[in-house]
This record gives sequence, structure tokens and C-alpha cells, in this order.
Amino acid sequence: MIGPDACMAALSATWPAARAWSQDGWTLRDGASGGKRASAASAETGARAADLAGLMPDGALAMLRPGEEALESDLAALGYSVVDPTLIYAAPVDDLAQKPPHVSLFDIWPPLAIMREIWADGDIGPARLAVMDRVTGPKTGLIARLSDRAVGCGFCAIHDGIAMLHAVEIAPAYRRQGAARTMLHGAAHWAQGQGADWLALAVTEANAPARALYEAAGMQVVTRYHYRYLAR
Repeated sequence: MIGPDACMAALSATWPAARAWSQDGWTLRDGASGGKRASAASAETGARAADLAGLMPDGALAMLRPGEEALESDLAALGYSVVDPTLIYAAPVDDLAQKPPHVSLFDIWPPLAIMREIWADGDIGPARLAVMDRVTGPKTGLIARLSDRAVGCGFCAIHDGIAMLHAVEIAPAYRRQGAARTMLHGAAHWAQGQGADWLALAVTEANAPARALYEAAGMQVVTRYHYRYLAR
């Protein structure tokens, strides 16, 4: 199994900030409204909880990983709330890859207008599409079809042999009909063709249906993280 650090590096590279820099023991990120993954600060050696609020005046947001319990305790004492406990699942590409059934899934980049519409209906708007545009490695959009219509889409990108699947959105009327499963296996098939060794993804602990799908496919939890947020 791949290690937690490799997964986190792939997560960052395939959902990148608009800008990142080091300051006072923290890696700070300007996500340009591209979501928490692209915006959260992460601790470097010597990071101090007391410094973070002054570095992020619009609302301090930190990503916490296993092993950062002391920092976690300090942030909690300062009033930072836990947000979105998240798991990263992974599996070998060769175990997941299946050629999609005829016309059930296509990979295409840049995304079609219908893909942008499906994403927009799931609150994945222009700022998150801009995150996808910033990715510099191999990447693609995925569009799933059922009953001769587009019903879902996702984004997949590769860093250092790890393909990360992001922004999976299935239209509500077509959920639990196999489109997400087709997308998962189709993403692995695309990644296999690009020479990737692993497929990974992040999902919130609260998303039980998605977790059940990934576990049924043989994916395993590699690591976890959550955010601590101090509102202004």
C-alpha cells in the first residue's frame, strides 16, 4: 500500500492552490475560492497555533493530519472547530481498472458545457473549475451516461504515479444506479493507460454511501485528515 505522505502530496498537486508560501512555521495557501483543500494552511516544523489567526485574517483554516495531536489540542483551546473529517482511500489501478461499457463513460478535457452544468448543480462552480485548470500533470474530465443522457462527471489527475479522483457529481435522479461505480472503474482504466500505479480519492467520513462503494470495490483507507476553522 502507498504511504500517507505520497497520498497527501498527490492530493495537493492534483487540487492545487493558486499560490502557496511559507510563513512563521506554516504553509499558507490562497485557494482563490477553490475549496478547503486548496485553501487550508498546513503545519511545518515549529508551527504554533497562536500564530495562525494573524496569518489568515479572513478566517483561519488549518488541515490537521495524524501525528499533529499537540497542535490539534492548541487549536482547539483557541476555539478552532473541527470541520469535515475526511478519509483517503486508495487501491492499485490494476485491481480497479475496467473498460467502461459502450457509451457509458467518456474521458475528455477541457470539459463540455453539460459537464460544467452538472458540476454547477453540485456547487462545483468556476472557482473549482479553475483549480482543475491549474493542474499541470496528466488530467481528464469524466462524463457518465445513463439512458442516453449525461448524468454525472468527475475530474482525475495524476501526480507521481498516483491518480486522484476529485469532484464526482451524479445528478440526484440518477444516483444509486451504477454511474458512480462506472466512473470509479473508468477513472482507473484511464489512469492505467497513463501509466499510473494507484487510484486514490478523498471522501468525508459522513458520506456513508460513497464509502460503501469504495470499500466494495476493494479500496482501503490510507490516511485521514480534517480541518480546524476559526470564524471571524
